[in-house]
Amino acid sequence: MGLRVFPHMNENLRALRVLVVDDELLIRWSIAETLAHAGHTVIEAADGGSALMALKNDAERIDAVVLDYRLPDSNDLTLLATVRRLLPDSPVVLMTAFGTPEVVKGARDLGVYQVLNKPFEMHELESLLREACGAGS
Repeated sequence: MGLRVFPHMNENLRALRVLVVDDELLIRWSIAETLAHAGHTVIEAADGGSALMALKNDAERIDAVVLDYRLPDSNDLTLLATVRRLLPDSPVVLMTAFGTPEVVKGARDLGVYQVLNKPFEMHELESLLREACGAGS
């Protein structure tokens, strides 16, 4: 289905439960490994359908979403709008290599926490998520 769950490993930090959505396996794996190493629980989804299934069926609260802009089944802001509707209180970080001013404005209008242009430093993402969720360091 495109879902993998990594349990958090560092009990000293407030662990976040993060949904990572990206169709590129290496990017998704790198983000998941970085976040899991920092003590977070990561749910992976390879496409929009798997992401929506995780959001609708996961009994535990998802603290944040890291979402790729272009996926095989979603290449506009529709998935972001759906995620924001399903998780109105959880921050969403949108990743894109196609960060046109229109995309950035549309994402901000939908309440995205931040738009990250690919490529980015993995450690910056973890800090950004902690800041977005008020999890401290």
